[in-house]
Amino acid sequence: MMKLLVDTHVVIWHLEDNPRLSIEWSNTLENPAHEKYFSIASLWETAIKINVGKLKIEYPLDHLIPAEFKLLPVSVPHLLNYQPLPLHHCDPFDRILIAQTQTEGFIII
Repeated sequence: MMKLLVDTHVVIWHLEDNPRLSIEWSNTLENPAHEKYFSIASLWETAIKINVGKLKIEYPLDHLIPAEFKLLPVSVPHLLNYQPLPLHHCDPFDRILIAQTQTEGFIII
C-alpha cells in the first residue's frame, strides 16, 4: 500500500481520462489498496487559477476531489518543513505539497 499526495493536474487528468496521465499512474490511482490524498492547498490554488482565467474545469470546484480521496489540511508541521526547503521552485503551492509529502511520508504524483 502507498500513501499518495495527488497534484491538481493529475486529479483533473484522471477525471477527464487525459492521455497525459500514464496508464501506470492511472492504474495506481484506481487501486483501492492505496490511500489517496488531495491537499487543501491544491484546492486553493485551483480556485485562484479558475478566478484569474488560467484554468477551466467542467464541474464545480467541490466536485474536483474524488470520493475515495482524503482532503489533507495544511498543518503547523507542514509549515515547519516548508521553511527550510531550498528555493529550487518558487511556486508556494508546489512547495507546500513537497513539505506535506515529506512530513507525512507520502509519495507525490
